[in-house]
Amino acid sequence: MIVIPARLKSTRFPDKILADIFGEPMFIKTAKNAKNVDRVLIAVDDEKVLKIALKYGFDAVMTAQTHQSGTDRINEAVSKMLVNDNEIIINLQADEPFFEIENLAKFSDFANNSIKNGAFMASAYKMIAPNDAKNPNLVKVVCDENSNAIYFSRSIIPYPRSEFDAYKGHIGIYAYSVKSLREFCEFDESILEKTEKLEQLRALSNAKKIAMCELKTKSIGIDTKEDLEFALKNLA
Repeated sequence: MIVIPARLKSTRFPDKILADIFGEPMFIKTAKNAKNVDRVLIAVDDEKVLKIALKYGFDAVMTAQTHQSGTDRINEAVSKMLVNDNEIIINLQADEPFFEIENLAKFSDFANNSIKNGAFMASAYKMIAPNDAKNPNLVKVVCDENSNAIYFSRSIIPYPRSEFDAYKGHIGIYAYSVKSLREFCEFDESILEKTEKLEQLRALSNAKKIAMCELKTKSIGIDTKEDLEFALKNLA
């Protein structure tokens, strides 16, 4: 199942999930792509968004406006829908209307196999240029020899004491079983998570394995109006 956390309020881009993408709201475009891969559930926090989701024929559930993260919102949504503990949940952000269907399908297969073979959760990365690695808004990840995450950071990692050009940029898509999702939300916020403002560090701080999948994607998360303008021009 793919669950899309659709929070209406956004600091940098007010009501961005309702932004027009060729005649449809952004979160609906994201959901339409996702339904090509798996069943979709939209977790909303506003009656207006709920009505739009239902109008387009999607399953949707109202969640609290007080959640600090999309993960907590998804946890409430699957709890309300009584989803089986062993169901694999993919967390796809509502602001990813151009995320390629083939990459979503590839990640779904990878996540299901990894979690069934013992990973606590799964996520993804793409290879990035050294100059891009210096951008603190682009999260980096380093992995072990089995492609499990060692650490995520806004800083450049690994630090290049010698020539290095294999930087991995984290892609904010996650997968977990319903049981692991509930366990994750029961963990206290870790010191590393608070410091870097990266939620996935909560899992690593509790010695949980995050399996990482490489994707070749041009998609970007839409955080600002400038991002949307760029995406409409270059990714459509």
